[in-house]
Amino acid sequence: MTILGFIRHGTTEWNVAGRLQGQNDIPLNEAGRRQAYALGERLLSERWDCVVSSDLARAKETADIIAGIAGLGPVRLERSLRERTHGRLDGTTQAERVAAWGDDWHLLDHGVESNADLYARGAGYLDELAAGQAGKRILVVTHGAFIAVLLNGMLARMPEGSIQNTSLTVVEKKPEGWECVLFNCTDHLVQSQR
Repeated sequence: MTILGFIRHGTTEWNVAGRLQGQNDIPLNEAGRRQAYALGERLLSERWDCVVSSDLARAKETADIIAGIAGLGPVRLERSLRERTHGRLDGTTQAERVAAWGDDWHLLDHGVESNADLYARGAGYLDELAAGQAGKRILVVTHGAFIAVLLNGMLARMPEGSIQNTSLTVVEKKPEGWECVLFNCTDHLVQSQR
């Protein structure tokens, strides 16, 4: 049975500032690197076979840190795992969006990649990955909105809550479909603060 462990990248300065990152290539900040190290230490006690990652810097760096600590390299980079593009909204904060387009900015067409397009892009790649790695335990380092859209389409019932930086969500492929066995877990961050 194939098992996927979805990991959202570590924190960036744009996360802290509330900027939509989209497909901008933003690096981790120091807090994000510490989060990735903490998750890598946690994963030492678990069995994973390989790591695939979005090719954007924040995900790649998170994946490289985890793979280096847990002995899972080399990381395979995949463009299909990129975050959605928010079109002309990429790089903006909420305040900047309101200033530019008014309170109803979200009702306008900004060229945002739709959930359907994002799901088709991600699910297509993950189906190929699961088929080619049957029975493997694969870590997938990617982005928050990407993970949320994928899970919403893969699972019979989407758990509640927003996907946190360096959280681990584990899904298992069963005959009847995907089942979520761990959602949005950040226990490693609490333990690293002790």
